[in-house]
Amino acid sequence: MSEPVADIAVIGLAVMGQNLILNMNDNGFTVCAFNRTVSKVDEFLANEAKGTNIVGAHSIAEMCSKLKKPRRIMMLVKAGEAVDAMIEQIVPHLEPGDIVIDGGNSEYHDSNRRAEELAKKGFHFVGCGVSGGEEGARYGPSLMPGGSEAAWPHLKQIFQKIAAKAEGEPCCDWVGKAGSGHFVKMVHNGIEYGDMQLIAEACDLLRKAAGLDYDQMAEVMDTWNKGELDSFLIEITANILRFKDENGKHVLPQIRDAAGQKGTGKWTCFAALDYGIPVTLIGEAVFARCLSALKDERVEASKRLPRPNVDASKIIPDKHAFIHKISKALYASKIVSYAQGFMLLREASQQFKWDLNFGAIALMWRGGCIIRSR
Repeated sequence: MSEPVADIAVIGLAVMGQNLILNMNDNGFTVCAFNRTVSKVDEFLANEAKGTNIVGAHSIAEMCSKLKKPRRIMMLVKAGEAVDAMIEQIVPHLEPGDIVIDGGNSEYHDSNRRAEELAKKGFHFVGCGVSGGEEGARYGPSLMPGGSEAAWPHLKQIFQKIAAKAEGEPCCDWVGKAGSGHFVKMVHNGIEYGDMQLIAEACDLLRKAAGLDYDQMAEVMDTWNKGELDSFLIEITANILRFKDENGKHVLPQIRDAAGQKGTGKWTCFAALDYGIPVTLIGEAVFARCLSALKDERVEASKRLPRPNVDASKIIPDKHAFIHKISKALYASKIVSYAQGFMLLREASQQFKWDLNFGAIALMWRGGCIIRSR
């Protein structure tokens, strides 16, 4: 049998998995790539990973044989049953002290359970929140690992090297025990829901009350992004507002105004209800998405209840002052969203005895993640 060569294995070759692997390779780590559909491994090695030090495996046994000890295996598979099924396949090939990392958006109760089950077998489990999307995974995400603390010394170098940097510091640190990493990521996503809804409402006021066109709205966002509202979401909102199709028409009004959701915002609200924490802003953001999905009902209601015919210029005589007030309202509302999110983190930390470091969590969110801001 050949000598183990890989520092870490990554299971799951969707775009997020591929980009994390390439990021690790760029930072000097040898990665073993595996996918349930093994043909994807060969495709990845022949294309995106061509000319790199990335190795592949066609079975879990082969993957484990290529890993240095303690084995570090990171899963990027769909949350839920798929994670449990993959762990079940991995476990027979592990030795005490090996590390299993779930890098998906798993529900924190599941991560609590998995940490406990694997600990009984002598293995370390880490639930790691990953934020930043496909681009972040490739060039530097925000990473929120929690679980078996004994695993951290074996992961710290890899994770902090591939993570985004803010003022030279990695946007990654140890979060806490059991499912704390996934809980922190869940709250991050809840705050993200709130941020996006706030920006949507600000845009609605700029458009319908201030009477700005899309290019003018984009200019306002550019201006806001140079001040206290400087953030990734404000930046991309400006880009979205000015984006045009091949015919020179703005794309935004052509998009169906119905938002979907993957569940983490909803989970944040469930947790808030469980622990009695009023995350009202995040809750309203989740309900706004639910409301937007009721497209047919909204269209019918708008026919029966037409909006008032009001001359905005008479209500808003000073447009610049009004826009300034919107920016201040947005800033204040963002503070409320973050405050409510951290209230929930504090309560969960007390409930589960996680001893979360809230300052460190805030620092992890300065770069790489979707809610990164000044």
